[in-house]
Formats: sequence, structure tokens, C-alpha cells
Amino acid sequence: MKWNKKLIPTKRENPREAETVSHRLLVRAGFIKQHQSGVYAYLPLGQKVIRKIASIIREEMNAINAQEMLLPSLTSGEIWKESGRWDTFGSDMFRLKDRWGHDLSLAPTHEEIMTQLAREFIKSYRDMPQIWYQIQTKFRDEPRPRGGLLRVREFAMKDSYSFDASWEGLDASYAAHRTAYQNIFRRVGLHVNIVKASSGLMGGGESEEFMVIAPSGEDKIVYCEKCGYSSNMEVASGKPVSINAKSKFQRQEKVHTPGVRTVKEVAEFLGVEPSLIVKSLLYTDGEKIFLVLIRGDYDVNENKLSAHIGRAVRLLSVEQVIEKFSVQAGFVGPIDIDVDEIIADTSIKELKDFVVGGNRNDYHIVGVNIEDINIMRFVDTRQVREGDYCEVCGHPLRVVNGIEVGHIFKLGIGYSKSLGAFFTDKSGGENPIIMGSYGIGLGRVMSTVVEVHHDDRGIVWPMSIAPFEVDLLEVDTKKTGKQAEELYSQLLKKGVDVIWDNREVSCGVKFKDAELVGIPIVVVLSERKLKQGMIEIQLRKEGKKYDISQEGLFTELEKVFDKYKNEQLV
Repeated sequence: MKWNKKLIPTKRENPREAETVSHRLLVRAGFIKQHQSGVYAYLPLGQKVIRKIASIIREEMNAINAQEMLLPSLTSGEIWKESGRWDTFGSDMFRLKDRWGHDLSLAPTHEEIMTQLAREFIKSYRDMPQIWYQIQTKFRDEPRPRGGLLRVREFAMKDSYSFDASWEGLDASYAAHRTAYQNIFRRVGLHVNIVKASSGLMGGGESEEFMVIAPSGEDKIVYCEKCGYSSNMEVASGKPVSINAKSKFQRQEKVHTPGVRTVKEVAEFLGVEPSLIVKSLLYTDGEKIFLVLIRGDYDVNENKLSAHIGRAVRLLSVEQVIEKFSVQAGFVGPIDIDVDEIIADTSIKELKDFVVGGNRNDYHIVGVNIEDINIMRFVDTRQVREGDYCEVCGHPLRVVNGIEVGHIFKLGIGYSKSLGAFFTDKSGGENPIIMGSYGIGLGRVMSTVVEVHHDDRGIVWPMSIAPFEVDLLEVDTKKTGKQAEELYSQLLKKGVDVIWDNREVSCGVKFKDAELVGIPIVVVLSERKLKQGMIEIQLRKEGKKYDISQEGLFTELEKVFDKYKNEQLV
């Protein structure tokens, strides 16, 4: 491809709306163009990178005997109603009607459609295991698109689904995907942390996320540098930091605390450490009301609390607390309160003579102990924080930002039961098909690679997914055009993915564009060096420049290619 014939609209200025490095660079280097909030056009360079990522994904999926298919994005509302997710998916789902009034959806995911196919084509245990996958466009009405391709409303996704006759079979399919994902991310140049995760709207049991540590990431990763424990903040566990403070209150009494509601205000007013305040928070699952107790220097992790209760919960509003308990939220306490259940976080087990709300406006109770409260169960509901201790080895935990690039789920039998996907086992009995679901967002992968592979001059693409492997750059096209055309033809014949920068612009512009676009190898042709029998090579990743003889150019390029390929194996 010749640069002067290709659409590569590079820019020198950062787009005003860009929040992240990848958003700025992908727009400036001419890879993407925003159509509307959360919706992007992939320009020729962007599409080429996406196709290379897709090719790697296909190779690794095919290696685990997965079969590719293509499902519709426009899906019938009936299948979603059958599974129950027409309502539970909420406002994230794009819904519409056809001319006859039938409910339709732009698919946010394809568990239902895949299960429908399994219901049709899998009848016996002999038909399994099966792994089916596709690379298809998904649609989610994201309320706050951000970060360019990191959070969007329309996106390309590789989603695959496993179908097994036994739980051991699901374990094997899950493990195969786990290995395939590790290979995929290594090959595209990403170091991933595999973390325990919540299944969220997908449902099911065990799930893991493949996370890349990056400052722009919206997710929080909790990990231990010593033993390797790693988890998404949503489900992370850790031992709370022990407290050394002793309470100055030796007996239980109600104390007037006018106008102080927050932990900080109460601690300052009473002259105690925040860790000696026990917060009382009221939650509901829509039917029951739960009072949750937690140490004042920690927050409740609602995802973990919901898992313990078995249903999604939400905090009662300020108005609901006043209506139901005749007290302002900051003064709610666990003594003499009428709720369905009092649940205590394990962090308060070691507390003595602590402070709680008095269930009366402007009052708290001091000198309270565990035995004074009708606690029905102690569970871990804490949001882990930096410095908590690893439950595996006791080492202090780290909390960092991360970007999710892949997610794998053990769905189990939820979808197959609700959608009637059953098979006949060896003894003739009917059983629900056991399923797994596995996803990778291609645009997010591309963006994440840029987040971790860039410098102050532009993108530094890994060779495996670079839009071009080699940039053949002429310093002056009028003086080296013939030699450049000959070398360009030779590179093409050898199968090198090369772009020939033959533009009639200054060499300074060419060099800046080569760095911005991030092509791994730049072969520079100048009249002066050609007269000396030499060609200059620039390696984008290393920031290295050196001369090589014209005769040794292809041998040198082979060495560089081999070096980059070997790095993928590490």
C-alpha cells in the first residue's frame, strides 16, 4: 500500500473530548472517528488492526476445537422473555418494534440465541462437548460512554459458548478457554492478571476476568504481590487491618450528639477513632429489610452482600428510612430496631465498647458490645482497601486500576433450564445442557494495547497487530523514487506487510507520522546513504536507529521479525 493512496488522517492536536491516552492517540493517528457518543467508525488503519486481532482470536479458538458461526444482531424479544432477561437486563438493552408490533432487541449478548440453537441441535450426550463462537457486533445503551473504545454502545465482540453433558466437561471447556485467552492476550502484547469476578447479568457460578493494569482502567484490581492472589474489587476478600485504639467508654449509655451523622463527625465529636464507630446501614431486597453493621473505617460491598442474601439489594433512601423508622439515617442503630435480619461484617467481631446510632435523632449509644445486639450472622461484606491483608498468605494487599479485556463464566444450567435445552444421557434420562460463556471485546483490546504501548510521540504497536509491519520511508521521493519502488516490490514478494511513504511532504512530517501511527520498523531511504550502499533502519519499540548495507537488509529484517515473534512466546 502506498501512503499517498491510503486514508490516514493524522492530526497534531489532541481531540478535546478525549479522556484517555488510547482515545487521543487512536483519533490523532487516524484509526477511529467518532460518529456519536459511544459509537465509532473504524477507519482503514483501525479496521486492519481489528482484523489482525480477530485473526489471532480465530487461531486460538480453532485450536480448542471451537466452531465459528454468525448469529443475528437483531433478535426476537420472545427469546429474551423466555429466559426472563427482557426485564432484568434493564435499560442497557436497545429495544424496538417492527411494523407488526413485535418486540425486537439489538443483542447485547447471545446466551439466549446460542441456547436456542443448542435446544434445536443437541439431543444426546453423544452430541457433546460443543464449543461455538462468533465475532459479532453487540449493542448496549451505555449511560456514560467514555475513554474512546473502552466504554461504548456498539462494539465488536468474540463470544463463545460451551455445551457439556457433565460438570467435569464444563471444567474442561472452561480450562481450554482460559488457556486460549492467555495465548490470545500474550500474542497481542498484553500482560493480563486473571482475577476472580462477579458473573453479573450473565448469571451462573464461577467466573474470572482478564485484567490489564492501567491508570485509565475503571475497574479496581485487588492483588497480592507475594502469593499472586488476584480479584476484582466486586468480589475481593481480605483480612481487615487490626485496630489498636481502645475505647474510652466503659459502660453503655445514650449520648446526645446534635447534628453529627457521619463517621468522621461522630468520631471527632466523641473523641474516638473512626474504627470504633459501627455503621448501621439499611438495605432491602424488595421484600425484607436488613440492617448491616460494619466498622466505621470500611464500606459495604453491595455485590458481596447481595451474594450472601441471595438476591440483589439496594440501600434504603433517606426518605424511606425516615418513613419506616422515624429517624434520620445517620442515627440508625442496631439496638431495639425492628428489621427482618441484622447482619454484621466480620470486621466488628474484635471490637469492644464501640459506638452505634441511638435510633433517635441527635443521639448515639456508646459502650456497646457484640452481645448487646441480636446479630443473626457474621459475613464478609467489606469493600477491600489497600493495606488489608491477604487471606492466603497474610501479605498486605495492593489495589490498582485495571481494564477488563476478557471474561469467562461457568453458566451452568440456568439458561438451558429456562429455555428447555435438554439432552438424553446414557441411561435415557433427560438433563439440562451444562453451559459456559466466554467473551473478548476487540475494540477494547485494541484500545488497551495502546494504553500500555505508547510514548510521548505516539503508539508503539506490537508487531503481531500493527497496521503495517514496515514503513518504507523516502526522505526525498524525487531522488530515490526508483530504488524505493524496487525495494517496495521486493518486500511485497517476501510477504512483508509494508506501506510505502511516497508522499510529497517534508521528511519531518513523515517521521512524525511514522512515530504517531506506531509502525514497528521504519526503513529509511536517503540519497546520501544509498550512495554509500547503506539503508537506515529505525525500530519504534526500542527507539533504535542504525545503518545496514543494502545487501544485508533482508537478512536484518528477518532477524528483527524473529526477535519480535520470539517475544510473543514469553
